[in-house]
Amino acid sequence: MAFSLGHTLVIANPASQSGAGAEGAEFVRRTLAAYESATVGFDVRLTSGPKAATDMAAAASSFDTVLALGGDGVIHEVVNGLMKIDDDYRPRLGVIPLGSGNDYARTLGMAPNDPDKSLAQILRGTTRRVDLGLVNGTYFDETLSFGVDAAIAIDTMERRLATGAHGTRLFAASGIDVIRREMRRWPFRAVIDGEPIEGSSVIFTIQVGPTYGGGFRICPDAVCDDGLLNICYSEGSPSTIEALGILARARVALHTGSRYLRFRTASSIVIDFDGEPPCQTDGERCEGSHFEISCAHRAIEVIHPTSRA
Repeated sequence: MAFSLGHTLVIANPASQSGAGAEGAEFVRRTLAAYESATVGFDVRLTSGPKAATDMAAAASSFDTVLALGGDGVIHEVVNGLMKIDDDYRPRLGVIPLGSGNDYARTLGMAPNDPDKSLAQILRGTTRRVDLGLVNGTYFDETLSFGVDAAIAIDTMERRLATGAHGTRLFAASGIDVIRREMRRWPFRAVIDGEPIEGSSVIFTIQVGPTYGGGFRICPDAVCDDGLLNICYSEGSPSTIEALGILARARVALHTGSRYLRFRTASSIVIDFDGEPPCQTDGERCEGSHFEISCAHRAIEVIHPTSRA
C-alpha cells in the first residue's frame, strides 16, 4: 500500500448506475472496515438529492481523503465542495466511478464501474495535483461545452434518467438525434489569452481532460496538469451528414483533421454568445450568455493508479 488514506469520508450516490451506487457504497464500507490500516477511521455518507455531495464535501475539512462514489455528476459536486475549503485544509480526492460516462475517471486512469478494482487502485495508488477549469465561479474537472455537443450531453442525461440506459452507445444515439433536429450555429465573441476572436460555432468545447460523452476524444491532446485548457470549436456550416461523420470519428480522435474544426489551448477565455446556447459542465446543465473561464492550475490533489504517468 502506497499510503494510508487517513481520516476518510466516502460520499456516495446510491442511485448511480440504476441503484448500483448503494451496493458499491456498502462494498467500500465492508472493505475499509476489513483493512483497518487503510484509514484512520472512515465515514460513508449517501447523497439524497442535487447538491448534497457539494455540501458534504464543503464540510469535510477535518478529513484527509474524500472518496467520491458515483458518476461524473457526483464527482463534479464533490470537487466544487472541496474547492470551498482552504487549500491548507483541503482533503485529497479519490474517485470510485459508477456512472454512464466516467470521463474524469478515464482521465485519471481509474477502472470504471468496478468498485473492487477502483478501490484497489486507490489503496495502492499515489497522488498528484491536477488542474480544474473555472467558469463563472463554478469548477469543472473535465469538460465545459456550448452548442450542439452540450445539447447532446443534456439530452443524454435526460435519457439516462428516463430509461436507465448508459454508456457510449447512449451518447452516440443522442448525438444522432440532436444533430438531426437541433443543429445550428451560435454567434460568439471571445477573448482567448488576450486575443479577440469572433465567429459562429456549432460547437465550442473546453476541456481539462481529453474526453467526454463516455470516451469521445474531443481534445485528444489535453493534459490535466499543464496549466492549460484545451479548446475545440467549429467554423463554417457542416451538413448534417458531415456533422454526424465528425461525431463518429471523434470516438477515436480521427476528427482533428476536419476542415470545420479549430483546436487551441489557453489559460483564460472570456466568451459572449448572442442568446443563450445549450451549455453543460461535467454533464450538468448551465445557463447564461457571458462566460469567464480560467484554468486553476494544480488546484486539487487526486489519487490515481501508480501505473498512471
